[in-house]
Parts: sequence; structure tokens; C-alpha cells
Amino acid sequence: MPYNDVSTNITFSNVRDNAATIRGCSSAMANMFEEKKRKQEAINAAMSKIKHVIAVASGKGGVGKSTVAANVALSLAKKGYRVGLADADIYGPSVPTLFNIENEQIMVTEVDGKQLMVPFEKYGIKMMSVGFFVDKDKPMLWRGPMAANTLTQMLTETHWGELDFMVLDMPPGTGDIQLSLVQQFSVSG
Repeated sequence: MPYNDVSTNITFSNVRDNAATIRGCSSAMANMFEEKKRKQEAINAAMSKIKHVIAVASGKGGVGKSTVAANVALSLAKKGYRVGLADADIYGPSVPTLFNIENEQIMVTEVDGKQLMVPFEKYGIKMMSVGFFVDKDKPMLWRGPMAANTLTQMLTETHWGELDFMVLDMPPGTGDIQLSLVQQFSVSG
């Protein structure tokens, strides 16, 4: 869908076509568009087996998002739904602590020729957390696109299988990370 700015009437196709007139720029633009297309195809493939995505978010940290996300996931699993819980809170990943799986090691499996992480399963919930990838005693310096790309990779490269619900425990705030995740993954509520 083209982006149209009323004041300048710019579309992505205009940018791509005009970039082709600058030496070296056309291949860079083509690479950028191809990378964006590949990324969205990976997201679509990963999300095709997930019926509903619920994002638990707040503009402020420390208000209980992880507890709410965990309880929503537990309640849905108790009702017999197939549930995934993705801890995308890069500032304070709590799912490993809440489910007492802090010291677990991530396993990898091959699915259709791709290496995918195997989510941990407890109480009928498949879960993956950014907390499994970082040292909890060291501060994280991830910002904007780097953090959003890491979270997208975690969500698309985990072998979730078929799910009725995916509960996303979002990081606090309303910035690039939150907007990217909500735009890329079709959030139901």
C-alpha cells in the first residue's frame, strides 16, 4: 500500500524509481525492498498457524504486564486452548522467573530445512523469552530497530506450531519497538 504524503505526494514507487537514477542507489534500494519483503514473508509464515494475538502493553514499566500476560495465558490454557506466551519485554523479561525456567537452555530443531528454536512448555503453554538470550545481571543497550528486529526474529524463528492464542508480553512504552511489533503482527486485542 503506497504511503502518500499530502504535502509532497510521495509514494514508495516514486522513491524507488527516482533512486534508480543515482549511481549505486538502485541496487541498494532493491536490496532494502527485498529485505523488507523477506522479513514480512517470514512473519506471515510464522503467524499463519496462530489464530489470535493478544498484546499486553502499558506506557509505563512495573505495572504488572508480565503477571497479567502470564495469567491470561494460564487461563486460556486451562480452558483447553493451544497457547503461546512470548516475553518481548527487553527491559525486564519476567516470564523465565514467573514460570521457574530461568536456567533452561534453548533447544533447536530443523523444520522444513530451517533451524527453529523450540519453545519451553509448562502448564500447557509454549513460551519463549528474550530473557533466555541475555545476561540478566548486565544492562541491555538495545534501542529502536535493533530491538524490534531481535524481537521479530525471536517470534518468527520459534517453532510455535498451531496456536489458538499468542500472548505477547510487550516492553513498556509507546516507541519504535511497540509500534513495529503491533504493525508487523496482526494483533487481535
